[in-house]
Amino acid sequence: RARAEQLRARLRHEAQVASAVASGARQLLAHVEVSLVRAGQERDAAERAKAERERELDAARGQGRDLKGELDKLTDSVHRGEVLGAEKRTRIEQLESKALEELGVEPAGLIAEYGPDQLVPPSLPAEGEVLPETASDSGSAAGEHPRNQPVRYVRAQQEKRLKAAERAYQQLGKVNPLALEEFAALEERHQFLSEQLEDLKKTRADLLQVVKEVDERVEQVFTEAYRDTAREFEGVFSRLFPGGEGRLVLTDPENMLTTGVDVEARPPGKKVKRLSLLSGGERSLTAVALLVSIFKARPSPFYVMDEVEAALDDTNLQRLIRIMQELQEASQLIVITHQKRTMEVADALYGVSMQGDGVSKVISQRLR
Repeated sequence: RARAEQLRARLRHEAQVASAVASGARQLLAHVEVSLVRAGQERDAAERAKAERERELDAARGQGRDLKGELDKLTDSVHRGEVLGAEKRTRIEQLESKALEELGVEPAGLIAEYGPDQLVPPSLPAEGEVLPETASDSGSAAGEHPRNQPVRYVRAQQEKRLKAAERAYQQLGKVNPLALEEFAALEERHQFLSEQLEDLKKTRADLLQVVKEVDERVEQVFTEAYRDTAREFEGVFSRLFPGGEGRLVLTDPENMLTTGVDVEARPPGKKVKRLSLLSGGERSLTAVALLVSIFKARPSPFYVMDEVEAALDDTNLQRLIRIMQELQEASQLIVITHQKRTMEVADALYGVSMQGDGVSKVISQRLR
């Protein structure tokens, strides 16, 4: 019981302490809540003050930028003014030096005599231009025209007048003291070139006449040769191809200098005319017919033929041999051949033989 009593006493004491702590905690909580409310109000006031200060700071910065831009503009303007002033001073010095060197007039005398306050001589007005009134129009004498009076200096008008005078001066050009000598030399050169040109024109006319005569002669010779060859070709073709037809056709009969010649061949029993559709022997015989036609139209002292009858059969070969015999009466034929029947009608044979040692040997034999 004594221990229980002590425990109850300790519990009562702890309960009292806990109650006192709870009471103090409640008081502290109320004080903290009051402090929080006051701190919130102070924070809001500080934020409002901060925003106001930031607005003021932004406005001050913008004003500073504006002032900085205005300062830069003023600085640039001052710099340009200084540069322009230096250029003007340099220009004035150059003009003074130029006036002194070219005209021999001091700047003071130049300003006194030709300054902007002095009257300037009149000039002929441009088309549509009206001259300004002169300073002495009111006191001009009777009979004097206002255009003959000096006028006030107006910079724009005088600059226009200066440009017109400079253009006229440039059109005149520089004075050439050797102009007469150069003109005489150029005149002599012109006369020489004119004579050369006349010679060239005459030579050209002579050459054109020669070309015309040559063209006429070539056209005449070609026309006659074509007609004779075409006539002979029809006869020779009908002999080499009994029952067939062959002729020569001009591609451009209106222009004999540039025309081509087509060969139309129709062997017996065929309707084709193009050489590409004929057999090898027929094409070869047609070519021989054209060649013999040229021989007959324009005879020559001798002819050379290289295996023209290699692709011919016995019948066509016999026909070609008869034509060769006709040519043989007026000309000499040199024929390279492997056909024995062609060799039989020859007057002399020349052969090349190779022995076993590889050395070629020429053998000749006169048949008659």
